[in-house]
Amino acid sequence: MQHKQYTLWHYLLTLYFGIGFPLMVLLIIPIVLLNDALYGQYKGWNRNFKVFKKVFQVGYFMLGIRHKVIYEYNHDTAQKYVFVLNHSSFFDIPEVLLGINQPIRVLGKSGPNKIPVFGYYYRKSTVMVDRTSDESRLKSIRLLKHYLQQGISIVVFPEGTFNNTTSPLKAMYSGAFKIAIETQTNIKPIILLDTYNRLHQSGIGLENGPSRMVYLQEVSVQGLQPKDAHTLQQQVEHIMANALIRYKASWVHTQPSLIL
Repeated sequence: MQHKQYTLWHYLLTLYFGIGFPLMVLLIIPIVLLNDALYGQYKGWNRNFKVFKKVFQVGYFMLGIRHKVIYEYNHDTAQKYVFVLNHSSFFDIPEVLLGINQPIRVLGKSGPNKIPVFGYYYRKSTVMVDRTSDESRLKSIRLLKHYLQQGISIVVFPEGTFNNTTSPLKAMYSGAFKIAIETQTNIKPIILLDTYNRLHQSGIGLENGPSRMVYLQEVSVQGLQPKDAHTLQQQVEHIMANALIRYKASWVHTQPSLIL
């Protein structure tokens, strides 16, 4: 991905966010702890996700970021899904919290759990994984399946890390697709179009503007077997890559013809 030239305004906006967001995180501690104590692991943290949504709604307003959800197909919030998204910015998680209006748990790296205060939120609301550890990967898979059994959808960024290429997507890990098949949970692909433009992967150069999230065609896994995971992965990659090209995602420099 190309590097943008930043102005003083971009750095000031980044500083503004860097000060304001931690303050909002601190302010909601009593509410989060109360929900955790009163309602427990499932209902408590389903409620806390709604609190986080409010925090990011305020934050986006203050930063001049205009969140928009586009539904290319009907979406049933009463159903559980394996949500699969592309990954290009630290702002991908706020987009998830703002744009998915049903109980979810997000698969994330284990590193942020060490950040004071924020780490508590992260440990409670995220299924953490250390991809260098077989034991950690197996534990995360068990937890993700457990949440699906409780009727809670899961959110996975199967590229694993930020896409820093000029292609629509990086190569994906297969875990999300295997879990979908093994639990017979349909996949809902979503693309994030503008988070790379709103906040660079370096965490510097925050910029106001639109931030679009697009729900794509649901992919059924009914009747699929574990041996079909690779074919399913290719199908989802095809849907997402073509959509990123159609919407002219800024980092994509692939020829405009659709990927076959």
